[in-house]
Amino acid sequence: MKRIISTDDAPAAVGAYSQGTTNDSIVFTAGQIPLTPDGDLLDDEPIDVQTEQALDNVEAVLEEAGAAMSDVLKMTVLLDDIEEFGAMNEVYASYFDDEPPARSAFEVANLPKGVGIEIEAIASLE
Repeated sequence: MKRIISTDDAPAAVGAYSQGTTNDSIVFTAGQIPLTPDGDLLDDEPIDVQTEQALDNVEAVLEEAGAAMSDVLKMTVLLDDIEEFGAMNEVYASYFDDEPPARSAFEVANLPKGVGIEIEAIASLE
């Protein structure tokens, strides 16, 4: 059965979606952008700052579901400029130990609210 994940420690959903969902085995986060829980958009910040905020948001949703970053099986990273991959990857690596999850990274034409990055995760609760 599907359960909705909602936390005040990540930005509220601004459309017809949930911050995350789970069936109590797997957690799916919505794509997280560099928007603080207080609603401050970090779209003018460098990609490392944007990456950190997006990952903090992912982490908050996972924690609300009872998971941790170490439980992540797969992450998808969307960048508005693939040339920012190195800076993103440096911050990203700091969130994982020596066993990081599978990951895909793509350059896309546009992201919500003009941000430079959006990140989503799939994690295990088992």
